[in-house]
This record gives sequence, structure tokens and C-alpha cells, in this order.
Amino acid sequence: MSNTHLIHRNTIGAALNRSARKYAQRPALTFGERAWNYQALNNAANQVANGLLEAGLSPGDRLAVYGKNSDAYVIAWLAATKAGLVHVPINFALSSEELRYILEQSGAKGLLSDTVLADKVAEATQGLGLTLAGTLYAADEGGPTDFDVLTCARTSQASHEPDVALEGSSLAQLLYTSGTTAAPKAAMMSHQALMAEYMACMVELDINSDDAMLAALPLYHSAQMHVFLMPALLLGAPVYLLEAPLPESCLAAISEHNIASFFAPPTVWISLLRHATFDQFDLTSLKKAYYGASIMPVPVLEEMQQRFHGVGLYNCYGQSEIAPLATVLRPEEHAERPASAGRPILTVETRIVDLDMNDVAPGEHGEIVHRSPQLMTGYWDKPDMTAEAFQSDWFHSGDVGYFDEAGYLYVVDRIKDVINTGGVLVASREVEEALFKHTAISEVAVVGLPDEKWIEAITAVVVVKEGQKVSEDELIHHAKSLIAPYKVPKRVVFADTLPKSTAGKILKRHLRQDLKD
Repeated sequence: MSNTHLIHRNTIGAALNRSARKYAQRPALTFGERAWNYQALNNAANQVANGLLEAGLSPGDRLAVYGKNSDAYVIAWLAATKAGLVHVPINFALSSEELRYILEQSGAKGLLSDTVLADKVAEATQGLGLTLAGTLYAADEGGPTDFDVLTCARTSQASHEPDVALEGSSLAQLLYTSGTTAAPKAAMMSHQALMAEYMACMVELDINSDDAMLAALPLYHSAQMHVFLMPALLLGAPVYLLEAPLPESCLAAISEHNIASFFAPPTVWISLLRHATFDQFDLTSLKKAYYGASIMPVPVLEEMQQRFHGVGLYNCYGQSEIAPLATVLRPEEHAERPASAGRPILTVETRIVDLDMNDVAPGEHGEIVHRSPQLMTGYWDKPDMTAEAFQSDWFHSGDVGYFDEAGYLYVVDRIKDVINTGGVLVASREVEEALFKHTAISEVAVVGLPDEKWIEAITAVVVVKEGQKVSEDELIHHAKSLIAPYKVPKRVVFADTLPKSTAGKILKRHLRQDLKD
């Protein structure tokens, strides 16, 4: 009997193998001084996959990865997909206690980590009895290890494709959500869900093999890994990887490598625009500026168009559970609708509904819900949460939004970030947009704080541009000129920085707690 899983396979590892056959000698991935062409990258992934299986892991086992961006991180992910392991990316900023929770909740059998995180790993793994505890690239840092990804990738170990029976429905990854209101939960992503998204991203985001891509946001986050890096690699594009999105590093990389496309959340784009050396770099190669992960203030969009000459802007909206891209606002659509999140991509069906799952009229607010082959299978070991998320056979995003008459989506806010002030609901984004129009504002986040009179008092936390001054009274007066009185902040707090995740998202839950304290 023939191996039909090999004949019909359309897994992520198989897709990489196809790209390697087609683009063998083309540059694939560059990280610092290390560069891999497509054939070498595919061979490395195969070698590490075989090494992981020989080390005692079996298809279906969960393999956790706890580290910063590196070529070894990418190879470990690709190797996991080829070996039939379920990749569990973990935010490198998490504590040992948080790491242990994910290892236990996922039932991880293996862990690969950066050597600089060794102390947290040792504390988190005590008594867990992992089958494999290895490192990503310890050999380059002089650390001892039983299994090291980069060492294995550089050896002459068997580079043949692992003979593992995988189907499109096989799990590829457990993506843990940020856990803003409860313990983190893991979205189960299959090979076919991710492959559906990769194909859609190629089309909707105009990704092609001739564009050099810069990848600087954390790879544990689904946006950088699944919307940008993977579609680029499967198309044969050269990818330049940075450990972190430091402003000067990003600007230098764009200039040095003739980068054509780059994704970053608004906080990172703002940091680039504000950097003292911005005007010293030749950034004319940049043709595609992707943004998402949080809402981009319209004044910042206007500044990007002015200072990145000839760049096309793409607004990408979604969330981890949908792999994560759901809608895109393309460059030619920005002029007329700069505040829109665009329209659903070709693999996503989106509605705006009321509490009874009825479609609301254009312009009316409701919850954003989706259907898509990209969606998660469910939450790992959390059937009740899965059932709640998929009520009425649609995935409930937890976001409030509306469609205009032409079918363009506008994201009003996360449901949990809508502020109840005096019994009236106010979207924090609307207040932020108004404040951002003041020329002294660099960053702003608006939250609701418990208040005896107002239920929640609208509170703005503001970072002022370097060299500029502005008072609380001046900003409140400015807001009054643009929005209704009940939406105006009751208080303005000045800060040097805003708390952000390693993926660049402003952490409003931290702001609320800090202000309460």
C-alpha cells in the first residue's frame, strides 16, 4: 500500500521542502553573521527534526521553545513541523512561574531555550521530568548542553525528510494568548489552518520573492511568524532577522539590506519616526509598511506617508485564534478610509452581530465574529472556553466594531477596553485619536478607572515628545474641542514610557493596575 500521507501532503514542512527544491541557492534567512540559503535551511530543519526524534520525542509531543529571535529559533520551529511535534512558543519575558504553568498545561515533553534564560528554566522545570531539555544555540555562547539546535543543524547528521505520517488536521502549534483576564489559554493551530493563512497572506499583502523582508518582532508572536516570515520563506524571499526591534537597528537594516517590506505595531513605527537618526538613513527601498497588533492613530499614519516616501501602507487586523490575519486595508484604500481595518481576506468571513447573533446595520456597533479555515481547532484542554468562543458556530473575537456601507471594517475597541462612564459606553480609541492630534503627544493610552461618581473615570496616560511641553489643562481643552464632553478625560497622567509587551502592544491592564496602586 502506498504512503498516501506522502502523496497528498500539504504540511508546513512539506511546503518548505518544495520551496527548497525551487529556490535552492537563493538567500533564505540571515541572522547577524549567519546566512542560510533555501537548501541549507531545509537540510538544517530536517537534521534537527531527525535529532529531536532520536532524542526521544515522538510525533504529537509538545515541544516548548523559550527564547528570543534567532536563526536557531526559526530552525527549531521548522524542525518541529517536519517531526510532527506540536510547537509551543513561549514569551521570553515570562517568569519561571509563568513558564512552568505553560509547560504543565501543555503537557510539554521537550523544551528548547536560550542559555541566558537558564536560571528561569532550571527553576521552572524542577521535577517535571522532561524527555528533552536542550538549547537553541549554546555552542556559540560556550554553554554545555545535551541537545543544541544550531549544533545539530551544522552537523552532517541525516538531512533526509523524517518519515512521519502527518495530515493537514495534525496540530502544528499551541499559541498561548496573553491571558489579560485569566490564565493563558492555548489556541490549537493545525497545519492546514496555518497553510490556508500563508496562501491568503501572499495574495492580500502582496508578498513576493523579490522583496527583501525585515523580521524584527518576536517570533513567539503569531503575527511576525505566520503573517510575514513564513509566507516570505515559502515564496523564496530573503528574510533578514533581528533579535529585537530596536529603532536604530531597524533603520540601519532597512538601509543596508535594501529592505522592501517590514511589519511593526504602532509603538515600533512611532519609535522609528521619533529616533534622532531617522533622517540619516536611506529608506527609499521600503515599499510596504505593514502595521497591526493594536490600533494605529491616524496622525501617525499621515506622518508615515510623509516621511517614508512612496511607501504603501497595509493595516492588518486579527488575533491569534485566527492564525492571526482576518482583515486588511490595502495601500490604495488608505486615502479614503485611514481609520478602517479594511475588508476580510479571501479565507475569512466576518460579521458584526448583536447579542442575539443578528447582523447589525452599517454604522451600528456590535461584536466582530468570524468563520474561516484558518481558525483554531479549539483551546487546548479547555472545552468550556472553546464552546464559548464558538457560540452559534461563529468564532467570537471579543472586539467591538462596525461595517460602513461599502463593507469596510472599523474596530472600535476590545470589549474589555470600552469605558463605562456615567452609564455611557466610550471607546478608548476615540479618545486616544483626539489626543493624538495634539502636536506635543508622542504616545497615549486611555483607560477607565473605578470611580464612585462616574463608574469608570476616563484617564489618559500621555508620553510627550522630547523637547516639548504641555499641561493637563491644555490637553483637556484640546480634547473638548474635538469630542463630546462626556468623552473628555477626567484626568491626564504624564509618563516617560508606556508599559508594552515584547511584541509591542501597550499593556492597558498594567496601566490600570499601576494607576489604581
